[in-house]
Amino acid sequence: MYTRRRRRYFVLMGVCLALFVSAWAFVRLWSVPAAIAMCVVAMVIPPIAAMTANVRGRDDRWWDDPSGDPKSDEWWDELDGKKKPPPPPK
Repeated sequence: MYTRRRRRYFVLMGVCLALFVSAWAFVRLWSVPAAIAMCVVAMVIPPIAAMTANVRGRDDRWWDDPSGDPKSDEWWDELDGKKKPPPPPK
């Protein structure tokens, strides 16, 4: 869960940096409006990367760490479908 979100974030930010650097390193030599357009696209990527990195996955809890209370963690695991509820007493 963390790895996937972190990887998406770093890929998006890498694209952002590549766009920005390439726009002013060599694209500006051919077309300044294209370089400006690339910078505008690069400007939009960081907020999208932050939102992507903070999206809750289907199997994530509302928080990422267990509470430390075993009874509460068992209850949440049962609600999340990670553990089956105990059988009813006979």
